[in-house]
Amino acid sequence: MDETTCSSHTCSRELPVYCSDTAPCLVDTIVKGKTRKKNKKGKKRQSAACQMKTDSECTLVTAEQLSPSQHLPEHLEKSSAGSKNKKKSQKTRIILPATSQASSAHREEPSGSQKASAQSACDQSTQTESPQLQSFQTLSTQTPPIQGIHSPPTESKSTQTKHSSFPLQQAYWGRSFTDQSTDEQETQSSSRNSHLTVLSWNIDCLDSENISHRVKGLLSQFGKYRADVVLLQELVPGCLTILQNIMKDYQVLQGSEDGYFTAILLRKDRVQLLQSNIVKYPTTEMGRNLLIAHVSFLGHPLCIMTSHLESCKSNSQERLNQLRRVWKWIKEAPEDHTVIFGGDTNLRDWEVKKLGGLPDGIFDVWEMLGEPEESKYTWDTSINDNKEIPHSIRLRFDRLFLRAAAEGAQLRPESMTLIGLEKLKCDYFISDHWGILCTFKFEASEEQRVND
Repeated sequence: MDETTCSSHTCSRELPVYCSDTAPCLVDTIVKGKTRKKNKKGKKRQSAACQMKTDSECTLVTAEQLSPSQHLPEHLEKSSAGSKNKKKSQKTRIILPATSQASSAHREEPSGSQKASAQSACDQSTQTESPQLQSFQTLSTQTPPIQGIHSPPTESKSTQTKHSSFPLQQAYWGRSFTDQSTDEQETQSSSRNSHLTVLSWNIDCLDSENISHRVKGLLSQFGKYRADVVLLQELVPGCLTILQNIMKDYQVLQGSEDGYFTAILLRKDRVQLLQSNIVKYPTTEMGRNLLIAHVSFLGHPLCIMTSHLESCKSNSQERLNQLRRVWKWIKEAPEDHTVIFGGDTNLRDWEVKKLGGLPDGIFDVWEMLGEPEESKYTWDTSINDNKEIPHSIRLRFDRLFLRAAAEGAQLRPESMTLIGLEKLKCDYFISDHWGILCTFKFEASEEQRVND
């Protein structure tokens, strides 16, 4: 059995630590020739609240607003959203609890009696490695200023705002479109007119480690690709505010206002919002839902959906219940709409097979493209070490589904690329998930070709 961890939450919606399918007491592991040792007495962790605040004073966000703990349920506030200390050593020595309950993957205090058996573990990434970690709010008071972000105190507030917002704006905009040559602009415009680009990404904003660097990196990726539709999971209010203040060229729809949630970003000059709605999953224990947007893309009606399905291996049945609802909403969308769903599904291939495979008319975009190996694993601890998982796990958690319109132009996938594969200067990746960037093209239907 894999000894691994939960993702942005646990089965009980608490910020997790290590949990296990088995009940080992001590594990010594060497990971791919280099190993790490957790050092609880190492450097102080920098909080998401303080780092993002200093990186984006233009947003006028307080530490309380940035702190996910201010928006999470009461029992979630007891845990930190911190991650790991990235200190390297010769061995990784992880002490795992003798037992863990399926309903909660966090480490618990020893009880008076031994549990009868160990429960199933969660096999995703973790946002905490110790229940002793302080909260975002407490840590924010200990975070030193980020050099180059703060403006001199003698300047006016408006000048300070302009200066402090510059690093994030520069990360997003990079080389201005107006600085490009006329030929470059014409080439990009003609190419984009016939293509739809969709980016789906679990951006792991619950993890506070090096969050300011990671948010800059995230904005840089958004600015580089300028996708028509962006589907995000594990967004928190503070990060959302930054995106809204920097990415003025996008319309932002959010799946919730509390805790962590999903969002759909629509590029204003290319996509027109018609209506949106949120579908709640009635039996979720993690506050999950389905966010839907009906839009028009260059005259083509689209139905865009995103969701973050229930996490953890032990929650397979609830996850499949949610997947059935997603498929139901995809099938019941207006027939003249092309439907695109993208998100962190937390699915294992055997779970889809358990449901009898995909329903008729719904297709997995990765499979439509011939199952390219280079874009298969979106959660890959053999490369991505943002979470200190002591062994390699490679899973295709993030997926895109497509349902074609019954008539009119047909949307076909042309490519799928994983992004966020480069480490930042802080020695972290932007997220523990890779982003999925897909390019689609509208083609005339057979009926249209015959008539033409």
